[in-house]
Amino acid sequence: MNDQQLLRYSRHILLPEIGIEGQEKLRGAHALIIGAGGLGSPVALFLAASGVGTLTICDNDTVDLTNLQRQILHRTTSIGKNKVDSARAAIADINPDVEVNNLNERAESARLLELVAQADVVLDCSDNFNTRYALNRVCVQLKKPLVSGAAIRFGGQVTVFDFRQEHSPCYHCLYPENTEHEDTRCAEMGVFAPLVGVIGSLQAAEALKLLLEIGTSLCGKLLLIDTLHSGLRTIKLSRDVNCPVCTTIKQPS
Repeated sequence: MNDQQLLRYSRHILLPEIGIEGQEKLRGAHALIIGAGGLGSPVALFLAASGVGTLTICDNDTVDLTNLQRQILHRTTSIGKNKVDSARAAIADINPDVEVNNLNERAESARLLELVAQADVVLDCSDNFNTRYALNRVCVQLKKPLVSGAAIRFGGQVTVFDFRQEHSPCYHCLYPENTEHEDTRCAEMGVFAPLVGVIGSLQAAEALKLLLEIGTSLCGKLLLIDTLHSGLRTIKLSRDVNCPVCTTIKQPS
């Protein structure tokens, strides 16, 4: 790192759990962010500010006026632009050292396989079950850690599926794909602006810990947050022994 980088990341470097070695790990890391909306905004901003060297951001939507109440990556001048282009510009203002791959597309299974294979950690900031299930299957297949977040109205949740660990559950264990799920969108139900900031920030924190290999992750735990009544609770998650997705992982011999 040069002098400017040492100064930029000095508050990380002061932390004994990170230091210069940890900051170098982040500089060499690659995070894949699916979604550049309410959750993807704080995720991308904090990972960029923290010095994660490469961010791939995938989203096929454009910035709308209704997004600006909570999607802090974007500005009024971004209305009508592709979200990934708006995200790239915002990140460049915060940390020009970060390489941003902005993909204006909705990645399907084959494309997700390619993108996940290149990443060290994957962050699910999407807003629909089809994407979540597809991303989960690919991460299981490639054994890539997946940080999952969701938010609607005043409530949200965060968890980590770390398929490098033998007993990690997967998204299908939590929400089986063969059951009825209705995608509840912000346009229909509304969402409290700070909520996505809280959930996205926690996703970023979990991703950074995974990249740095420090602390204790949320793998095997679901963190539930109620911002309306200031509620916070953690539920234990276990792998479903009959799960047709994550039980396909070969166990170590």
